[in-house]
Amino acid sequence: MTPLAKPRLIASDVDGTLIDPDERVTARTRAAVAAAVADGVSFVLATGRPPRWIAPVVDGLGFAPLAICGNGAVVYDSGADRVLHAESVDVETLAWIADLAYDALPGCGLAAERIGVSAHDAATPQFVSSPDYEHAWLNPDNTEVSVEEVVAEPAIKLLIRLPGASSEEMRAALSPLIAGRADVTYSTNNGLIEVSAPGVTKASGLARVAQRLVVPAEQIVAFGDMPNDVPMLQMAGHGVAMKNAHPDALAVADEVTASNADDGVARVLERWWT
Repeated sequence: MTPLAKPRLIASDVDGTLIDPDERVTARTRAAVAAAVADGVSFVLATGRPPRWIAPVVDGLGFAPLAICGNGAVVYDSGADRVLHAESVDVETLAWIADLAYDALPGCGLAAERIGVSAHDAATPQFVSSPDYEHAWLNPDNTEVSVEEVVAEPAIKLLIRLPGASSEEMRAALSPLIAGRADVTYSTNNGLIEVSAPGVTKASGLARVAQRLVVPAEQIVAFGDMPNDVPMLQMAGHGVAMKNAHPDALAVADEVTASNADDGVARVLERWWT
């Protein structure tokens, strides 16, 4: 099944979707996106990444799109380096979830993503982690603080890490306890879950951008590969999962394209722009 007409808005996840396994935007994908943009179509990134991790993707694309960051919590203008909108988890809720996490997931560590007015706002540390937090990626840019300090300020995301566990096991253990007071998802299988304000997902962020651009949901094509992409794939007129996608994303997609190692995003866009 394919959309009946060219989409007016393209939304793409980054890791595992738009970029290849070497974390590059391939020449083919760059050309396909550029052709769509040249035709007047809006292109936005929709990622779990914070704004400060968007610059390499912008460089790879060759232009600076709007970016839905932090799993929908932030709308970021990468061209102007300005945060246009942000939704945070309040301090009381962060502390409550932290207590729940330590009880439900013994041995876990906590980290928090905060946001300023720009990608590298130096007014406050943007990524803080507790001493017991073991990072899930190389070269983290964190500031280590006490557990109390991690939850002392509002955050766009609370990250909970439990090495050796699966992210799905962690979500299953914590989500029922939160009972709608926050949204829990994950973008890696490697023992890491991400907690946002209630109702904040990539779908809510995309809906905000679509309203700004005056584009109805049925004229959106969205690409993704992980559980944090599921709400966005469901709300878009045409949701496309990558061949390498998590079963949750595959289950809700209107279409499955090639993997991110095989230019899956470009293969779909080339139906309209070659």
